[in-house]
Amino acid sequence: MPRSDKPPALIVLHQEHSTPGRVGLPLAARGHALDIRRPRFGDPLPETLARHAGAVIFGGPMSANDPDDYIRAETDWIGVALRERAPFLGLCLGAQMLARHLGAEVRPDPEGRVEVGYYGLTPTEAGRRLFAWPDRVHHFHREGFDLPAGATLLARGDLFPNQAVSYGEAAYGLQFHIELTNAMVGRWTRRMGERAPQPNAQAAAEHFAGRALHDWKTAIFLEAFLDRWLASDRREHREAAE
Repeated sequence: MPRSDKPPALIVLHQEHSTPGRVGLPLAARGHALDIRRPRFGDPLPETLARHAGAVIFGGPMSANDPDDYIRAETDWIGVALRERAPFLGLCLGAQMLARHLGAEVRPDPEGRVEVGYYGLTPTEAGRRLFAWPDRVHHFHREGFDLPAGATLLARGDLFPNQAVSYGEAAYGLQFHIELTNAMVGRWTRRMGERAPQPNAQAAAEHFAGRALHDWKTAIFLEAFLDRWLASDRREHREAAE
């Protein structure tokens, strides 16, 4: 394949064997190499995104409220993307980090319920103006986030109401997962089965049944979302910075 002159996408992962899954594949197909960093294991984050097409912070089993140095460093680092008006996407934990960076709280459900499986999604009027949203999406989380000041709510859920937000024109946070491949669902549900049941969590079979019924909608949404996200770049004098 000919070498692309497009800048790479910064990919921030939280476990040793994590992959960017179905977000990484279409980014690569669009000509963006994947610059994968794992701050948890000592990888530094760039001081600027001038040489990147954008940044994606993925999920993980940890909490945005954890006191670990890398959690704090990643949360603070989001300011780089926001100040430079570079495309930024937070998925699940990444969305919660975005909320925390903007001063909102991240918290569990008061009754200890989780969203692990397929649950409904309802776009707001602002969200409908941007995308055609799937009506049921895949979740793996035990915490949600308050709506940050200055952010726009794009989609709601029943248990955790803030499911998708935007901040400015180039930053997005999605509480649900758009990156999951079949292999990832298999690994995640297998690990889920090794732990005690959680209130409101769906059994592994329900995850695969939900995927069979609804994942095609997420796949369509993902392609439209990535195109708009990459085009949301609002950086000035990008050529000079490079």
